[in-house]
Amino acid sequence: MNNRLKMRELVPEGYAAIFGLEKYVSANVDHTVLHLIKLRASILNGCSFCVDMHSRDALAGGEDSRRLFAVGAWLESPLFTERERAALALTDEVTRLGSHGVSDEVFDQARAVWSAEEVANLVLAIATINVWNRISITSRTTPPETV
Repeated sequence: MNNRLKMRELVPEGYAAIFGLEKYVSANVDHTVLHLIKLRASILNGCSFCVDMHSRDALAGGEDSRRLFAVGAWLESPLFTERERAALALTDEVTRLGSHGVSDEVFDQARAVWSAEEVANLVLAIATINVWNRISITSRTTPPETV
């Protein structure tokens, strides 16, 4: 596939604004959880570029490969903490946002283990990766064949 749009070159101010949000969430969300959020949303959205990038980033950051493989089936996996499970559930519902919105059950589960500010930062992180996924998919950005 050919890359349709080079967003950074075509709309540098818009790209910079999204990158500013990326910098904010990176500074305000635990990196282990952030890697899981980015990978899970990217899997749900079918963004091969982001799945590749965030898997490699997580491995480089010391994440265990078993946990990364388990992100695709996190509900059945014993490898995640209660806080990580709440973040993944929130990621699923925010990413698959439909007419039902985010359920009270998932939101309350997140609030039971994360502060209000932490949940707000998780929502920003989930929203940010969803923006990146949509840009990469629309632009047809593909992962590098070799790294």
